[in-house]
Amino acid sequence: MDEDGVRAQQDQDSVLIFDTTLRDGEQSPGATLNVEEKLEIARQLSRLGVDICEAGFPIASPGDFEAVHRIATEVGPLTHGRPSGQPMVIAGLARANQKDIARAYEAVKVAPRHRIHTFLATSDIHLKHKLKIDREECIEQVVEAVRYARTLCDDVEFSPEDAGRSDPEFLSVVLGQAIKAGATTLNIPDTVGYTTPDEFGWLIGYLMENTPGADQVIWSVHCHDDLGLATANTLAGVKAGARQMEVTVNGIGERAGNTSLEEVVMALHTRHQVFNLRTNIDTTQITRASRMVSAYTGIAVQSNKAIVGANAFAHEAGIHQDGMLKSHLTYEIMQPETVGLSSSRLVLGKHSGRHAFRVRLQEMGYNGLSDDEINIAFGRFKRLADKKKVVADADIEAIIADEIYQPPEIWHLNHIQVSCGDHSIPTATVNLTGPDGDIYQDAALGSGPVDAVYQAINRIVGTPNTLTEFSVKAVTEGIDAVGEVTIRVQPHNGEGDQVVNPQTGRPFIRTFSGHGASTDIIVASARAYLSALNKMLAAREEQPNLPGRQAVTG
Repeated sequence: MDEDGVRAQQDQDSVLIFDTTLRDGEQSPGATLNVEEKLEIARQLSRLGVDICEAGFPIASPGDFEAVHRIATEVGPLTHGRPSGQPMVIAGLARANQKDIARAYEAVKVAPRHRIHTFLATSDIHLKHKLKIDREECIEQVVEAVRYARTLCDDVEFSPEDAGRSDPEFLSVVLGQAIKAGATTLNIPDTVGYTTPDEFGWLIGYLMENTPGADQVIWSVHCHDDLGLATANTLAGVKAGARQMEVTVNGIGERAGNTSLEEVVMALHTRHQVFNLRTNIDTTQITRASRMVSAYTGIAVQSNKAIVGANAFAHEAGIHQDGMLKSHLTYEIMQPETVGLSSSRLVLGKHSGRHAFRVRLQEMGYNGLSDDEINIAFGRFKRLADKKKVVADADIEAIIADEIYQPPEIWHLNHIQVSCGDHSIPTATVNLTGPDGDIYQDAALGSGPVDAVYQAINRIVGTPNTLTEFSVKAVTEGIDAVGEVTIRVQPHNGEGDQVVNPQTGRPFIRTFSGHGASTDIIVASARAYLSALNKMLAAREEQPNLPGRQAVTG
């Protein structure tokens, strides 16, 4: 891709959307995604109109490299349905060293439009305590990294980590050297969510005015939500002149999360008279993207979340309802259809055929399913339709998440049987197919039916873990609703072995989420638990530094 590949679509009236759901978003505890889930999310980001997709951190693990490479190969060339008419840029993150950068390039280079995103901290706090280098060494590393990246790729982004707490004068020197070395995008991260909108907007304006060569690059902002100011800071940066926003769907990310894609996009869309800026986002795809990311990561969207929360367009107060009946403008600044909340055109039930089901899947954005996958989902749909009069879109999404985009099955649930009551001891019998193809069966007692099921599974699988979160919710209304169960588990072996995050250098124990859906919440709970265990076991095979294996040292 030539140097002007991204800048060709960039002007002072538009803002590029750089989505990092698959990289920064996946760093949320328990948000580990398998390759197929990442591919499906990337396809949805392409339909959404995202300009740049940061697909992962290729050096982190072989699995992350494979996911980025497959996204670059399979999603990178797509143009159909994209508002901009151009393929999405596929980016890979790399620390400021040649090994990381070369690995990132190998992962993304097959995409028609690709980017290397490299970073190095610039705050005195990070230089002294984390990197243990001085300012001159920092500049040298930045120049060397950006220069090397530019020999591989014409589109190079540089981020000064912890820019929000860096000395602005020193920061302008670093960024000027990055431009001279070949950076085409400069991203200013408020890494720990420390700044306020006035401070962050001032910082962007100062850097654009005082950095040598500032007019030769695209300026970008990347804000975290530790003080609840990520959206406000991002918009302040855009007002100051930044023309790229780094975001995640639903605002997921480390600690309190990142700037929410849906919030900043709809702010520009709804308050156009204030910002006079546009994006390439198809806003009708926002809800679909939100629900997909929530289902696959196991991170629920709070009901009062702006734009995509269940209550975002709900009106219960009598005064509000009266106003809405007279005009939606009284209490709604945007219509639900704008973000993709329009009602289904097809009502599906037990008499619906395979063709109607396939058409509905395509309308919902599931265009990448094979015939076998559609047949599997259709079979599950028909079984559900026998229990429910009408199958809603949310039910179909739950079916797809539960049947198609589960992790590779090391252990498969065949059936369970539970006995419980207020005057009996909960007992569960579980039948599983193991990795060797043999059938395993065991029974256990528990404090409740779900606990009994989990104890029985543990007796068979034999993988020590700690259940850190369990939640169950109804997908739709009514007593016949499908129940969705989301759980999180952490592996342990009694010795406290830890993994070191290659980006931050901080030790942690990975958390794995599991998702299950059924009209029987006990069955859904068992599916969710096995989903999490399968992810954990697959990760152990892929990355030997999980608890129980040798830990990463740097």
